[in-house]
Amino acid sequence: MVVGGEDQKPLPKIAAAFEALAEVATSGDAAMELGPFSLACAHVSVCFRCLGIAFKFVEKDYVTKVDDLIEASKSITTLSNMIELDIQQDCVRQNGSHTRNLLRVKRGLDMVRVLCEEIVKLEGDSLRDAASLSYHNVFALHHGWAIQKAVAATMYGLPSKSQLFERLNRDENSVKVEMQRFIRASVPVIQYIEELFNSRKLGIDW
Repeated sequence: MVVGGEDQKPLPKIAAAFEALAEVATSGDAAMELGPFSLACAHVSVCFRCLGIAFKFVEKDYVTKVDDLIEASKSITTLSNMIELDIQQDCVRQNGSHTRNLLRVKRGLDMVRVLCEEIVKLEGDSLRDAASLSYHNVFALHHGWAIQKAVAATMYGLPSKSQLFERLNRDENSVKVEMQRFIRASVPVIQYIEELFNSRKLGIDW
């Protein structure tokens, strides 16, 4: 399965989109717009898709949440405004709220960031340890034992590193360069989102 269509080489598009978001996140005074953010997050879904059946459930949940944010961006301008609206309507923690979905999307980005960090320094061809670590570090605390057990079983269905690079239609050096760009850019974006929650005393561990 090689990524086709407009996403034939998705990594440069992902890296560029998050570098633009990182400029806003580190500017100190600019509010991050919901439209560009949600579209950048939509590009990331291909990373889950390229991991195959092992992360199918993560991909499905992530895409659903991102689609909600894209729809919300038609009437809400910034991430901050979106959270404030949910606070006013007392629905922040309700299933399906935009704020709750933003938190889930943030975790998806965090998992991809950790996975990229592990792949960049990976010597062998197996992605199992890298994927397991990224899942454990980000999602395991929020999933029950049954889900964790199911995820562990699907890790055997992961593509190899070389198969992943083939699916991304890039050679190893190119993949690592683009992943490093995404890693650098995603950190301030993720921190920006966490600050939106923490500054309002909403917390991020729910």
